[in-house]
Amino acid sequence: MSSSRGGVPIRTIAAAIGMTLATILALLLIIETRRVLVWAAIALFFAVALYPVVDWVEQRVPPRRRAVATLLVFLATVLLIAGVITAFVVPLVREGGQFAQRLPDLIRDARNGQGPAGDLVTRFHVDEYIERNEAQFRQALTGLGTPVLSVIRTAAQTVVGIITIFVLAYLMVLEGPKVISGGLALLPPHRAERVRRVGADCAKTVTGYISGNLLISVICGTLTYIVLLIVGVPFAGLIALFVAIADLIPLVGATLGAVVAGVSGFVHSLTAGIVIVVFFVLYQQLENHVLQPLILSRTVRLNPLTVLMSILVGVELAGLLGALLAIPVAGVVQVIVRDLWDARRGQPKPEPTVGEEEVPVTAVQDSGPDGQRIADRPDQPDARRS
Repeated sequence: MSSSRGGVPIRTIAAAIGMTLATILALLLIIETRRVLVWAAIALFFAVALYPVVDWVEQRVPPRRRAVATLLVFLATVLLIAGVITAFVVPLVREGGQFAQRLPDLIRDARNGQGPAGDLVTRFHVDEYIERNEAQFRQALTGLGTPVLSVIRTAAQTVVGIITIFVLAYLMVLEGPKVISGGLALLPPHRAERVRRVGADCAKTVTGYISGNLLISVICGTLTYIVLLIVGVPFAGLIALFVAIADLIPLVGATLGAVVAGVSGFVHSLTAGIVIVVFFVLYQQLENHVLQPLILSRTVRLNPLTVLMSILVGVELAGLLGALLAIPVAGVVQVIVRDLWDARRGQPKPEPTVGEEEVPVTAVQDSGPDGQRIADRPDQPDARRS
């Protein structure tokens, strides 16, 4: 059934309306389930990173069962994360308690123009500003206890999200071979092998980025802690922890950590501040020209423009999480695009050829001894597909 002569068929109009409604419903579904989708994306990210490790354990640890290998890898991951957290939390709690005990003395010395911050308070008239706005500060501090329920709800959602991500990642790694095999079985053998190869390269990119970035952050935090201890800056553990975490953020993280550590050093003493600034200038050269090329060059090969653009897009889409995942996602996209380009490049050839010797078509005579065109012979390859 169609409309009047020359008009658009009703079936086409109905199909367009149906596609539009389906797209709107899909967008609404994504908006309503965006939190779950973010959890699934993070779980997939970590599953891809741990997948090669589970494969390696499965091949070398008896009884070579996927469930046992997955359980061992995830238990080792949990223990590793717990060990790192413990290594940071113990000094964090200790120095945090010391800071809380010294805080009244620091405030009193600052008001009297004494101590490391006293000179800054007096020079910039911070004490006068605090006195003029004491009522506003008191009101703000009083209101901090109001949104307790919101804080509890956020904390509960965070815990639920972490557990959900962990379970999803575990199931993805455990059931991954079955899902991948079932999906590849639907493809022709040559294309299935290509997809498998590209997937392995993507997994290598993600795994290399995570392990490399964590290693670089640990090195940065450790060296910062040593320098802060040498120059005598208080709360060196807290500052080094912040620097290590900030260094996980591409491009701006190291600068942010350097600013915080430098300010803490100048508050302590002029000499300490200068030493810390010199250290971070030298360390940035070490990280940019030695550590990153050595650790990440074999896995994530992105030029600076691609890195910056991917981070900006990631921050716009998902905030801090987007900044952390931007580079590995860009690396995966680069692997896929490069494979598509390599597969497409040269087809069709700039100059088609025929025969096993790949003789150019332009150099072949129009006809052979039997009068048949060589390019049209059944025993010759089709020049258009060479």
